[in-house]
Amino acid sequence: MTTSGTENDGQGMIVNPRPTADNQDWDGDDADRADRLRFEEEQAMIREQSEAHAAAKAAEEKKRGSE
Repeated sequence: MTTSGTENDGQGMIVNPRPTADNQDWDGDDADRADRLRFEEEQAMIREQSEAHAAAKAAEEKKRGSE
């Protein structure tokens, strides 16, 4: 089934029922700071997991090399 632009029934569209005046997002608000902090924590966790994985892989290779 193909649909053209004139057959758009509105499904999948994002609708914001609040007026723009009530929906202002200011740079540097508490939510932005929380998002940045969460992102930094996630990046740190990913780095730690990557380093732990690399260390475990190196230890496994060293163990195989000494056999």
